[in-house]
Amino acid sequence: MPAGIVTVEGEFVREHRDELIGTIRNEAERERLAHPMNRLMGVADTPEGLRVTTTDIHSPQRIGEALRSAYHGDLSVRYGEDEYTVQVTWRR
Repeated sequence: MPAGIVTVEGEFVREHRDELIGTIRNEAERERLAHPMNRLMGVADTPEGLRVTTTDIHSPQRIGEALRSAYHGDLSVRYGEDEYTVQVTWRR
């Protein structure tokens, strides 16, 4: 079960899918190098865009910030009641 989920949505995703996946993978790799237990579990296509899963709650936040920094858009972060899960949504 993933600790973090990033949902990437919007028309921009369909037009720039490969670029976005590259940004996601690069940011996940930077996080993994600093914190070896923090891993990207997967990137999957969805009808709305992309769904990214991670083993930790920090990578999704960093991925979301990297997307917002590179491509602008709207970012929201929502923690689970237990604070051991996070749902990050980026839209453009």
